[in-house]
Amino acid sequence: MKLYDELKARGLIAQVTNEQEISEMINNGKATFYIGFDPTADSLHVGHFMALCLMKRLQMAGNKPIALVGGGTGYIGDPSGRTDMRSMMTPETIQHNCDCFKKQMERFIEFGEGKAQMVNNADWLLDLNYVDLLREVGACFSVNNMLRAECYKQRMEKGLSFLEFNYMIMQSYDFYYLFQHYGCNMQFGGNDQWSNMLGGTELIRRKLGKDAHAMTITLLLNSEGKKMGKTASGAVWLDPNKTSPYDFYQYWRNVDDADVLKCIRMLTFLPLEQIEEMDAWEGAQLNRAKEILAYELTALVHGKEEADKAQDAAKSIFGGGQSSENMPTTALTDDDFQDGTIGVLTLLVKCGLAASNGEARKLVQGGGVSIDGEKVADFKMTLSVADFAEERIIKKGKKTFHKVIKG
Repeated sequence: MKLYDELKARGLIAQVTNEQEISEMINNGKATFYIGFDPTADSLHVGHFMALCLMKRLQMAGNKPIALVGGGTGYIGDPSGRTDMRSMMTPETIQHNCDCFKKQMERFIEFGEGKAQMVNNADWLLDLNYVDLLREVGACFSVNNMLRAECYKQRMEKGLSFLEFNYMIMQSYDFYYLFQHYGCNMQFGGNDQWSNMLGGTELIRRKLGKDAHAMTITLLLNSEGKKMGKTASGAVWLDPNKTSPYDFYQYWRNVDDADVLKCIRMLTFLPLEQIEEMDAWEGAQLNRAKEILAYELTALVHGKEEADKAQDAAKSIFGGGQSSENMPTTALTDDDFQDGTIGVLTLLVKCGLAASNGEARKLVQGGGVSIDGEKVADFKMTLSVADFAEERIIKKGKKTFHKVIKG
């Protein structure tokens, strides 16, 4: 099976500008393509996972990836899918986040001469002259068409700033610049980026009289139509210091039965023939499929050694052994205690088991929290420094375990 057909079979392709030309290019390793990543945090997260896997698949077939980090567009912020304006970041924060991205991307794609490249659109966007840009690029965009774009719809009710309105022009200019200076003939991105990507292909056509191509990737949604990659404590990060390999493993181990085979098909590199055999799995077999999914993705992001540790820890805990060796751990400091005690709600938030005291209170009142096997009945419960002379094990629900020690 050729690459384009495999991408379709895995359910990865949402929209394309010209299917025949795109399929021929990527099947024959003729695509120099880019995917953009706005540096809004110091780590990539599960929402970026699909794009990283696609870059890896395409590079394996001989195509050349360009990872574009939005050091320039990060000054503005993408309004797509948002109801509020993004907070402004300092140049230092943007650069730090860009540096962090490359380290994580290197687990997926190979950088080097003739291989993948990383570029920063700050290198060309920040030096643009405003009047020159209006004359050169602004004349190519219809405001009427821009206002109909999907990426702006959610912002129109509350008000769309002129700052954000320019995002489509900036992203289109990126493609135009990369086409001219890097031979980039294709752009890939999430399905919510379609309007911005078409802006780039149209700008290239109008300014240079040449064809460029765009393809959107299916968004990773669960069976309820919500984006995957969120937990009670926030996003599922690729940085092990923000989401431990064990917690990353557990996130995928606990996906709904209805989502597991879709995730295996879209995110892992297992052969389609093997995945098709799993389509008939049900009952306890789906738990095995979840273990396969969790292991494969943890190994891809954190390496085989960490995946083995996470799997062994999960089997030990859920097999009844409750080994805490590789369990996610929080070390409390003296500053975490007030007058020598810490409340159980504060403790749950500190460990990332709840996003707020209110959520922690609901967990306790619902009987979903235990410490060292004893259910916590009172949300006003406190623990003293002496209570942490030895490690304590917090259990949330049936599947989440967390070790707490005094540092």
